[in-house]
Amino acid sequence: MTKAIRIHEHGGPEVLRWETIEVGDPAEGQVRLRQTACGLNYIDVYGRTGLYPLPELPAILGMEAAGVVEAVGKGVDSFATGDRVAYPMQIGAYSEARLIDAKHLVKIPDSIDDQTAAAMMLKGLTAHYLLHRTYPVQAGDIVLVYAAAGGVGLILCQWARQLGVSVIGCVGSEQKAELAKANGCEHTILYRNEDIAKRVRDITGGVGVAAAYDSIGKATFESSLDSLRPFGVLATYGNASGPVEPFSPAILAPKGSLYVTRPTLATHISTRELLEQGAKNLFEVVGNGSVKIHVNQTFPLAECADAHRSLEARDTTGSTVLEI
Repeated sequence: MTKAIRIHEHGGPEVLRWETIEVGDPAEGQVRLRQTACGLNYIDVYGRTGLYPLPELPAILGMEAAGVVEAVGKGVDSFATGDRVAYPMQIGAYSEARLIDAKHLVKIPDSIDDQTAAAMMLKGLTAHYLLHRTYPVQAGDIVLVYAAAGGVGLILCQWARQLGVSVIGCVGSEQKAELAKANGCEHTILYRNEDIAKRVRDITGGVGVAAAYDSIGKATFESSLDSLRPFGVLATYGNASGPVEPFSPAILAPKGSLYVTRPTLATHISTRELLEQGAKNLFEVVGNGSVKIHVNQTFPLAECADAHRSLEARDTTGSTVLEI
């Protein structure tokens, strides 16, 4: 028996319940994982509220964690008892222990601690696909990053700088602006007080940015489009303000023959090759110090509801970890 955070219905943070569950033994291809830390992500809020459908209720939320292999099932030869591992995008992370298919795991390098690993897998691999696959940046590019002081944002800013890219970061306060600037942001925009697209045009001499990495969704969609240079790419990869409303592709032509994509990490780790390639690149930049993972908030897993409240109130910066 073990403890986990479960929901029995959709709703606010109050639906998150600390309950006893049974884990059992790993089936063929699975391992039983004793978890040590879980990452907190906005996708957890989407699952809790029902914006993203869940397979069934009750459900254990959470999409990334780190831990130690306790037992391996038949046919698992890539992992052994005692291995330190982590994973992204596998729902069920809000638990002291769990069963998980071994194909979703990666070994954690000795140079990276469990808390850092739990904070970086989903966010870091998201930054990887945005910068290397969705719009493969080139040295000298200028890009726009929303929530630049958040978990994905701080990684994006640092990694982009390491690749020779200039970053304009959207943030909600002067404090967050300073944090973003300390982590690779060349310019910041206070989205509550400033016209985003106008400021982008001012900063870029009227040209616009090569790409806009937009995790906000509905509230910033038009601003993102109007911030792009001709042939620019809008990657709308989150819905913090709600999902983008349907639009006519015809609006992209007069704005500069623009491209809009709605990527998801699930696609970018859908094969073992893609997962290992992304993890290898992520571990390399974190390991050599090019990208620092900022764990700026921690909560006990049992107090997960408070973590959700802080995240939704935009009181957090960097990554938040739920400790076990």
